[in-house]
Amino acid sequence: MDRRAWLTGAAVASFGACHCLGCKTAPVTGRRQLMLIPEHNEIEMGRQAFADVAGDETQLASPRYQSLVQRVGQRIAKASGRTDYEWETRVVASSEKNAYCLPGGKIVVYDGILPVCQNEAGLAVVMSHEVAHVLARHGGERMSQQSAVNGVKTAVGYALRNKDQVKRDLWMQAYGMATTYGVVLPYSRKHELEADHIGLMLMAEAGYDPAEAPKFWMRFAQAAGDEKPPEFASTHPADERRASDLEKLLPEALGIYRQAKAPIGTGELLV
Repeated sequence: MDRRAWLTGAAVASFGACHCLGCKTAPVTGRRQLMLIPEHNEIEMGRQAFADVAGDETQLASPRYQSLVQRVGQRIAKASGRTDYEWETRVVASSEKNAYCLPGGKIVVYDGILPVCQNEAGLAVVMSHEVAHVLARHGGERMSQQSAVNGVKTAVGYALRNKDQVKRDLWMQAYGMATTYGVVLPYSRKHELEADHIGLMLMAEAGYDPAEAPKFWMRFAQAAGDEKPPEFASTHPADERRASDLEKLLPEALGIYRQAKAPIGTGELLV
């Protein structure tokens, strides 16, 4: 069986793989998902959002960083098997330690995170994690969950359609606060841990040493210091927990890495 099957097969699974209308299966983990948003809609939104990023006045990072991110991105894109995506990368000059991937394969990296990455494998940890969110369609799942769990929100939005936008936004935000700690944040943490899992296997398939993943999250914890809120009030799990969970997954990931066609280990130093 092609090793990419565990990524691509589940990522594009049809509704027939589940027992309910609108369900699909997440890649690698096999978790059942409620999916009411067509993927082509997500991809179009991603394309538009990336065009906005590319069209603003944000200063780009150095050509070297652009080249490094593009190289890592190309390897991850190939490992994903999603040849239907229009993959692109962009590195923004910013002190912010962040990165994201939009539906359809549009990856944005802030160069403030590169010192924490330290090397190509560390960068692959970040990029494969963000790509994993897209492969698992976590954005579409979140929108579907909001529609299903907070069905009344749609009715409220319709009832307020003639109100001015400011009042409407305040109403919607007020409703969201009622379920933030009970529903939204825990579900976000589930997605983050799942993206860690999928991303670990993806970077191994791309030829990067997966042992760098738990090391990256420990470095990230040290870099963040006391800035972050406690785990129960955060959309992201504690970095120490992520490192621990990834350590447990390393035997499986190392098996994939040893079979990679072009392993490069940790690759080039970034700083």
